Amino acid sequence: MTETITIPASRSIVVEEFFPHPPEVIWKALTDGALIARFLMPPTGFAPLVGTRFTFQTKAAGAWDGTIHCEVLDIVPNERFSYSWKGGDDANLGYGSRLDTIVTWMLSRAADGTHLRLVHSGFEIPRNETAYANMSGGWKTVIPRLSPLLDQIH
Repeated sequence: MTETITIPASRSIVVEEFFPHPPEVIWKALTDGALIARFLMPPTGFAPLVGTRFTFQTKAAGAWDGTIHCEVLDIVPNERFSYSWKGGDDANLGYGSRLDTIVTWMLSRAADGTHLRLVHSGFEIPRNETAYANMSGGWKTVIPRLSPLLDQIH
C-alpha cells in the first residue's frame, strides 16, 4: 500500500517600490502607529519593540472575529522591520481561513531615495489561496498610499 502525503505549498507576496525619500523618513511611517493607521489600518497596542504584540481589525468572517494578531519579530532601524500576521479560523474556508504569516519591510538606500521591498510570506496554498489573492492586490494598493504620507514627514 502506498500513502500519498500532500504538503501545502508556501507562497509569498513581494511588492517593490522606489521612493524619493531617505530611509529614515520611510522608517518613521512604518514604525509610528498613527502613521501606520494612515496607510494601512489602525494598530492597537503597537510599539516598534521586538516582542510587542499588537492587533489590526478587519472584516469578520464566520468563526473569525476579524482580529489580526501581530508580534514584532525583528528590527534593524532604517533597514528592516518584521512582524507576524496571524488570523482566521480553522472552521473557515476561503476568506477568514487560518493564516500564520510574516510581513517584512526592507529598506535600501539609493543615491536619490530608497528602495522599499515588502515580503509577506507563509501563505499555505490551497488553504490560504483567498487571502493570498486578496492581499496580493491589497498590498499593491497600500504601498502607493505611502507616497503622499512621506511628503508630509520631516
